[in-house]
Amino acid sequence: MHAQSTETSPEAQRQLHKFGGSSLASPACYRRVVDVLTVHAGRQDLIVVSAAGKTTNQLIAYLAQLNKDGRLAHETLQTLRGFQQDLIENLIDGEDKQRLVDALYADIATIATLGEGSLTDADKARIQGFGEVWSARLLASLLSQHQQPAVMLDSRLCLRAERAAQPEVDRGASWPLLNNQLSQYAHTQVVITGFMAQNQAGETVLLGRNGSDYSATILGALAGVSRVTIWSDVAGVYSADPRHVDNACLLPLIRLDEAAELARLAAPVLHSRTLQPVAQSATDLTLRCTHAPDSGSTRIERVLASGRGAKIITALDDVCLLQFDVARGLDFQAFKQELSRTLTQLKLQPLAVDYRDDQHRIQLAFSAEVIDTVMAQIQDAGLSAELRLREGFSMVAAVGAGVVNNPVHCHGFYQQLKAHPVEFMSESASGLSLVAILRQMQTQALVAGMHDALFQAQRRIGLVLVGKGNIGTRWLSLFAEQKTALEKRHGKGVSLISVVDSRNQWLDFAGIDPSRVLDGFDDKSEPYFDDEWLTRLLNHPYDDVIVLDVTASASLAYLYPRLAEHGFHLISANKEAGAAPAEQYHAIQQAFAKTGRHWLYNATVGAGLPINYAVQDLQESGDQILALSGIFSGTLSWLFLQFSGEVPFSVLLEQAWQQGLTEPDPREDLSGADVVRKLVILAREAGMALEPEQVKVESLVPEALQALSLDGFLDNASQMDEVLHERLMKAQRDRSVLRYVARLDGQGKAQVSLETLPIEHPLAHLLPCDNVFAIESQWYRENPLVIRGPGAGRDVTAGAIQSDLNRLIGRLH
Repeated sequence: MHAQSTETSPEAQRQLHKFGGSSLASPACYRRVVDVLTVHAGRQDLIVVSAAGKTTNQLIAYLAQLNKDGRLAHETLQTLRGFQQDLIENLIDGEDKQRLVDALYADIATIATLGEGSLTDADKARIQGFGEVWSARLLASLLSQHQQPAVMLDSRLCLRAERAAQPEVDRGASWPLLNNQLSQYAHTQVVITGFMAQNQAGETVLLGRNGSDYSATILGALAGVSRVTIWSDVAGVYSADPRHVDNACLLPLIRLDEAAELARLAAPVLHSRTLQPVAQSATDLTLRCTHAPDSGSTRIERVLASGRGAKIITALDDVCLLQFDVARGLDFQAFKQELSRTLTQLKLQPLAVDYRDDQHRIQLAFSAEVIDTVMAQIQDAGLSAELRLREGFSMVAAVGAGVVNNPVHCHGFYQQLKAHPVEFMSESASGLSLVAILRQMQTQALVAGMHDALFQAQRRIGLVLVGKGNIGTRWLSLFAEQKTALEKRHGKGVSLISVVDSRNQWLDFAGIDPSRVLDGFDDKSEPYFDDEWLTRLLNHPYDDVIVLDVTASASLAYLYPRLAEHGFHLISANKEAGAAPAEQYHAIQQAFAKTGRHWLYNATVGAGLPINYAVQDLQESGDQILALSGIFSGTLSWLFLQFSGEVPFSVLLEQAWQQGLTEPDPREDLSGADVVRKLVILAREAGMALEPEQVKVESLVPEALQALSLDGFLDNASQMDEVLHERLMKAQRDRSVLRYVARLDGQGKAQVSLETLPIEHPLAHLLPCDNVFAIESQWYRENPLVIRGPGAGRDVTAGAIQSDLNRLIGRLH
């Protein structure tokens, strides 16, 4: 069947990816960014970049040194040139290398020439913006070198803003300029400089603190992209600073108003200006880690459902107070209203406010970073009160929708502060935070204690392992090794509560030691009938239960909707459900969607290879998959790589079975049935309607061996040897090899068969057990996206189960 076609505009399909300076700090970092974009970006996506590493800081240092020590300024500029040239030399080949070096030298000469004169604010801004220019120019060239066509776009060509303390981009003036630029690059990645705009006089305007993140979200909103992803050295928003709180956990989702409250409280991961374009558009915002793209993420969601309490503990160690003392003869209530109007007009949001009516005193808390600017603005407003600056304070806050109405969290917050020098406490007007201002102190221990006090009711997750054969046994040892790290990473308790085989069940809600399962199962387990093992789980005491199906059981696949109905999540290496008839497959999907439970099954195709996720990402990015092909069976890959004619095929098959490289019954592999299931699963992930019976299959199992028992088949497997030996000899005479290949073309024709391929063919040169998946799509039509690696074996399959488990636990919140 044809892939379903949907008409969507290029703008709706586009996404935007922003990379900060730490993501571009070295040649290795640049290569990592290219790897990230290869997997997660489409051919027409936008990319916004900051200056590499500490480049902007060095440019600022150069400007400061010009009037103090010309020799030192010259050395700083040459150090910058050396750093940027080293990036080019290590990353770029051919003519492009010299072109970039020449452009760099021209820029350095321009900076030096500007430095010889009297610098205006516009000159200084122009000099500081060169770091972004160098990053964008280099990354665009590097992407093109990796067969990802890309062009550089200077943001000053399309963003308009006037100079101010916090410049705001003029959307009306910028929108037509940007869209005119992008219309020229409908199918090319565009790498855009962050941090900069241009005013009406044609001068560079810097967008200030977090300017690159702000320019990313404003560009995304103006271009109408579906999602902006900010890639940095952290995976997103945590329940506390993970550098100081060991059990801080990543939050997969936070509400937009909670994110804005965090930004108001000066949390470093977010800034209020970054969020403004998101709040005013349909663009989604996601935070991810460049160094570990699959370690999780935080998505900022617009949902304003009722909150139940604190999610995050945050702190700031350098806080100042502005104290207003109103004369006794003046109307204090009128002054409060006047101050509120002034703060609104000046767009100033204090961290916390303390009203002391009996003393005619008001205190506003601000970060030390902005206090000078804030104080100057307030003094200019001419308020009728004595103004005093008080320094040397810290802030601790609990953030989350509903926190002020959560008695447990309020009590825990106040109890943790009893022994500390609190200046005042306040609740935000929005009800999204509790804030305490303290006389200056190191807040790390306080934050850790408060985090434990408020979140100590750790979420508990129970695991049920169904199947304890080769894969199940290997997963048990893997889980035993990684249990502590898994719990620490997510801040949740994870316990194995049941192990089930085809006849017996070991159930213990107190938890089962995974290292004792094999030795203790016979003594601890009890027999069950039909689906009795499932009903025994229904009175579990856990927040969530995850079932791990590592069987090949069709009858278990029929129980999947009931697992969802009972509130269980599912991770599956069992292919039966994913390749079931369409009616059953869709019923399973609907059951999980309806109950809000998760079903992950990356291990069903390619063992540990992330093929399912790659297909999902392409679909969700707006691409359209046209064809799939490759070697989908690690078992058959291993067999035909080993099959040289020296050892009979049946002997190799016995070895593979003994090593756990085959399905429990090797005929599932040899008949092509296992490959068919994988092809159907991938086709459905790609949006294609494919049924197993539509696939043309070549079975390698002689008809006489099909109905035998497993032992009978293995005893008589030598009946396959003569036919396969003849095909091998013919292939070798033609300088060819035998490979079992799956193909699904653009017309919906699907087949799996043993093919004779020339020895020069890409599928001829593999490592034993390798799977190869080639994806042709709208974006990867001329040069298919290829994923290759081990596709069989208990280790990689158990690893895929553990990977899905880590991913699923990260989604539970």
